[in-house]
Amino acid sequence: MTNSYSEIHKELIESCKRGNSKAQFQLYAHYSKAMFNICYRMMNSKEEAEDMLQEAFTECFLKLNSFRYESSFGAWLKKIVIHKCINEIKRRKTELVFSENLEIFRNKNISVEETDDSHIDYSVNKITNAIEKLSDGYRIVFSLYLLEGYDHGEIAEILGISESTSKSQYMRAKRKIKEYLTSNGNERQIRKIYS
Repeated sequence: MTNSYSEIHKELIESCKRGNSKAQFQLYAHYSKAMFNICYRMMNSKEEAEDMLQEAFTECFLKLNSFRYESSFGAWLKKIVIHKCINEIKRRKTELVFSENLEIFRNKNISVEETDDSHIDYSVNKITNAIEKLSDGYRIVFSLYLLEGYDHGEIAEILGISESTSKSQYMRAKRKIKEYLTSNGNERQIRKIYS
């Protein structure tokens, strides 16, 4: 049994390893849009996402000789992108708010699972706006778990938090998004939710 991972861009990657700039541009073209989306969800700013994308690809090309096809190239690159974004957020000393007290977010009469969601507008724009309004801590855990497919154990390791904190942050992020979507666009109510 081999440990090799089938790679669709193997020839292109090998050409990049040899320093071929055309191959590097092609590889960038194949992956930049998906990686930009990850950067944007993590950084919550187009300009910062563009910066992180460039830095991640620079690091990728510098470390490309260490890529051994044990996973897909996309998964390897995604890991670089996420770590680059998280390190930048930490460098900025942005306070990632992680709290263990879930009770302050629960309505005593209605649990999240029991609510009727049929009246909520789930348009892509509204959901995107709701995610953008989350605090950094909520947004990062939400994005890593739901959008990037990491489990809570992996998120805990990446962020240096406990697995239960990751789970509670994810639940709070979902709750805040739902609150935003059910507020029918009332900005005053939204400001109260996020203050």
